[in-house]
This record gives sequence, C-alpha cells and structure tokens, in this order.
Amino acid sequence: MAQVVENMLQALAAGLLAGAIYGLMCVGLGLIFGVMRVINFAQGDVMMLGMYAAYYLFLSFGVQAVFGSVFGPYVAILLSGPLLFAFGYLIHRFLISRVTGARTTRLEGEGHFAQLILTLGVALVLQNGGLIVFGSVLASIRTPLSSSAWEIGPLWGEDVAVFVNKARGIAALISVAAMIVLSAVITRSRLGKALRASADNPEAATYMGIDIDRSHRIAFGLGSAITAVAGGLLATNYPFHPYIGIDYVIVMYAGVVLGGLGSITGAFWGGMTIGLVQQLSTLILPTQLQNAAIFAVFLLIVFFRPQGFFGRMVERT
Repeated sequence: MAQVVENMLQALAAGLLAGAIYGLMCVGLGLIFGVMRVINFAQGDVMMLGMYAAYYLFLSFGVQAVFGSVFGPYVAILLSGPLLFAFGYLIHRFLISRVTGARTTRLEGEGHFAQLILTLGVALVLQNGGLIVFGSVLASIRTPLSSSAWEIGPLWGEDVAVFVNKARGIAALISVAAMIVLSAVITRSRLGKALRASADNPEAATYMGIDIDRSHRIAFGLGSAITAVAGGLLATNYPFHPYIGIDYVIVMYAGVVLGGLGSITGAFWGGMTIGLVQQLSTLILPTQLQNAAIFAVFLLIVFFRPQGFFGRMVERT
C-alpha cells in the first residue's frame, strides 16, 4: 500500500512540474489566438528556435562563463525570450500581417485558409532550415540540477516520500512566475488593455486610437517569446532536435482548447491538465500510450464542456 501511495504522489508531482511548462507553452499560443484569431502551425517550431537560442547563448556567448553551470542555463533561457520576441515581431510584420487584420476582409474565409497555409509553410521552412543550420544530432542544456532532487517527506510513516527533480522544480517555478507577470501585464497595463480591446472589438479599438496592426505584432512577438522560454525550460530536462516542434504543437492546441479559446489563464490550466494526465497515465498504461491517454481525456472533457474550462458559450445571430 505504501508503494502504491508513493507511486501516485510521485506521478502527481511529476505531472504538476511538467504541466507548468506545458501551461506556459499553451499561454504563448493562446495569446496569439486570443488577440489575432490566427491558427499558428509554426508555434512548435518557434519553441524549437527558443531551445537552440538558449543552448547557444549558454555555450557560445559567455553566459556559462559568467553565471556558471547552475544558474547560467536559466539566464540563457530568459535571454532567449527577447530574441524570439524580435523574431516573432518581424515574422508578423513581413508575413503574417498580409493575411490578418483589415486585409482579411478581401480574402475568402476571412483569411483563415491563407493563414493556415502560410503558418504551415513557415513551420516547414523553420524545420528544414533548423536541420541545415543545427544538424540532426540531439542537443540538450545540461545543468547539475538535472541530476539531483529534493526529498519531500516522509509524508506517510517512514516509507513514503516524494522526490522532486531540481531542474524541473525551478523550471516550474519560472513558468508560474512568468504566467503571473503576463497576467498582470494583460489585466493592468495600458499595453494589456490595448491588446484586449484589439481582441474584443477591433473596429471600436481603432476608433479609440489603438493601432490594431501594432497590437497584433506585439501579441505575436509576446506569444513567440513566451513559448520560446517554455521550450528552453523543457530543454533542461529533455534532448531536442530541429523537428521537436511537431511533437508539441498538438499538445499546445489541445491545452488551448481545453482551457477555452481566448482565455490566457485557461490555456495555462489546459496545459497543466495535459501534464497531469500524461504522468498519471503511466501508473496504469505503458509510456507509449501517454498521448492516447491525453486525447482520450481531451475528448471526454470537450464532450461535456465544449467551450473549455474558462471559455464562454456565445450565440451568433
């Protein structure tokens, strides 16, 4: 009995840690969709770029020499955010803006068909360009914290304790902190109000003097930066390669849909749910069936609550 309880608690702890990083990934995608209503298939590959940006900042640009091997990776990960913000801002400025905003009134299907093809094309370019530039060898951001853990317990008698990997624990704390900061920016700052106004009613926001195209560029850049930071945090525990974005973009969309389309907080909890289901499913299922368990729970939740955890049902006339 003690072994069963310990296994459950260990899986629960692992699910919370993984879910926090997944939640931050989903927040980046949820921000882009919530403000722009753009289905971005390239989001997973932006995460891949964030991983490589943190990797090279850490090893080749002196971050390891200045901050050491323990804190250096996290400094590099945070520095990758502004780089990917600039990348996302420019991608929107020169590509995505052509099929979003006011220009979509002249496009069939409100530009959604063009958006799908364009973001899929960007994803393919990033994947194959990454393969040319970075190669196919697996990379990882190793830190001494990845091979050590905190022991919590004993929690029940003298036999039950939970071990929390230090690298995953710090990554989860950074994810939660980033989510809190982003929520504060969205709800309290002038920029956040402009982004919300652009999402709720672009026409009225334009009459109030808000530059909708600029708001969209900032939202795309912020979404790219947040997902890049989440990818860097993930890279401290898992190896990566140029095609890793394919493995996670579906997880991001599942988390955004579970949380409720357009809800930043909901996207975080949707990612948290996916992490919990992924880790708890290993108690009764082989590792190969983790994704099957995720989408079985996804379908079940959507069946009973199609608008997601924090979504709203709307009636269109």
